[in-house]
Amino acid sequence: MRNSIRGLSTLAAWSLLSLAAVAQTAPATLDAGALFQQHCASCHGAQRTGIMGPALLPESLARLRKPEALKVITAGRPATQMPAFRDTLKADEIAALAQWIYTPVEPAPRWAESDILASHVVLADATKLPAKPSWSADPMNLFVVVEGGDHHVSLVDGDRFERIHRFPSRYALHGGPKFTPDGRFVFFGSRDGWITKYDLWNLTVIAEVRAGLNMRNVAVSGDGKWVMAANYLPHSVVLFDANLNLVKTIPATTPDGKTSSRVSAVYDAAPRNSFIVALKDIAELWEISYDPATKADFQNVRRTLLDEPLDDFFFDQGYQHVLGATRPKTDGQPSAQVVNLDAQRKIAELPIAGMPHLGSGITWAWNGTTVLASPNLKGNAIDVIDMKSWKLIRTIAVPGPGFFMRSHENSRYAWTDSMMSPTAKDTLTLIDKATLEPVAQVREPGKTLAHIEFTKDGRYALASVWEMDGALVIYDAQTLKEVKRLPMSKPVGKYNVWNKISRSEGTSH
Repeated sequence: MRNSIRGLSTLAAWSLLSLAAVAQTAPATLDAGALFQQHCASCHGAQRTGIMGPALLPESLARLRKPEALKVITAGRPATQMPAFRDTLKADEIAALAQWIYTPVEPAPRWAESDILASHVVLADATKLPAKPSWSADPMNLFVVVEGGDHHVSLVDGDRFERIHRFPSRYALHGGPKFTPDGRFVFFGSRDGWITKYDLWNLTVIAEVRAGLNMRNVAVSGDGKWVMAANYLPHSVVLFDANLNLVKTIPATTPDGKTSSRVSAVYDAAPRNSFIVALKDIAELWEISYDPATKADFQNVRRTLLDEPLDDFFFDQGYQHVLGATRPKTDGQPSAQVVNLDAQRKIAELPIAGMPHLGSGITWAWNGTTVLASPNLKGNAIDVIDMKSWKLIRTIAVPGPGFFMRSHENSRYAWTDSMMSPTAKDTLTLIDKATLEPVAQVREPGKTLAHIEFTKDGRYALASVWEMDGALVIYDAQTLKEVKRLPMSKPVGKYNVWNKISRSEGTSH
């Protein structure tokens, strides 16, 4: 609660604390649904699926804590169309609304192909815009920074470390932006289903479409011609062309259509000319080809049957294997596996206990083999695995569980955070990739320090101070000295264009 009310006056802070107490015992006699229809539906939709404002569904609000929801309803959101209701509604009415938006909608809202088609909007014709950057900087060393605090995106010059441009984004971008092969266009996905195509060179939105009501992430094909969205709600993957015109909706079901599933993630496997899809509730891994040599019509899904579903995954450098995390075992046994995409079967279990976040895993060359390492959401250690034998090489102690891990071909260090730890969230640990030993730490005392990304040449490492009054902190990647910092509003992620489109071994793909 203390973080939620930072920056408010003492009176306002005590008002919110009182509201939080009221929220726990909101009177049952209040009709929160009627309050919503009167005050909120015009922006958030009668079924809470979003219009001008974001969707207010339990799935979409997973990362918004109830005290923060109270704050937003009470005080509004600066620089947005969300007004303050402190003078319109009573404290118990605000508390009732804040509770009600976390309850499921009955009947469950639907989002059909007709809704997708109706949501599509084209705002600019990219073919009529200049085919070169309108700004003076290296377009391959550009950083795209997602600022979750006030829902904006900043573009930062990776040579001078200066902001080039800043623009508003959809609510709660998630899953990391994806780039076209030339680095000109970037696609953003939001938790409430919106996909935005943005022209980085001309600093303008090209098109938008809403793929679903609750979306996990998007993927862009290696040739830049296709975009695929992974949905929690409805249970589907949705395919678009590069202009976000709907091509096909594929229900996430078993072959007989009797069982459906949320979609955990979709990623591009460029060397295979295909998308790989993980299902959260069905033990299958899908491969959907876009190979022009086979005249892909997206009619056939290549299904690999598994023992249990995958929550997230990443690839080996050859894109022959998927390394996926399953749900944590109650007995503490390993919860990750290796799936051979060519053989269409699981070939090994990864000896990683806890809750590995393999979507942020990285690989590097070590002693004649290739190793992988992944942050762990529920463990104070990093496990390093030999990718030939799939055996454990080393367990490296870190201060606490983390979410992100990054490196670069030209860096001797792998950087990992401990942002899931209440006591070590302010610490980044550097691991020597040759000795597999932790050798240094950088700290931001009392703050959350996370998500490293490197410049194109690996000379500098950029970290996020993950706070509303946060910053990008630029470190010399060799000396570890701070070079500069740029104020940012909770920079939840930053993405170097070159590292992403070149599929750097030190970044997630």
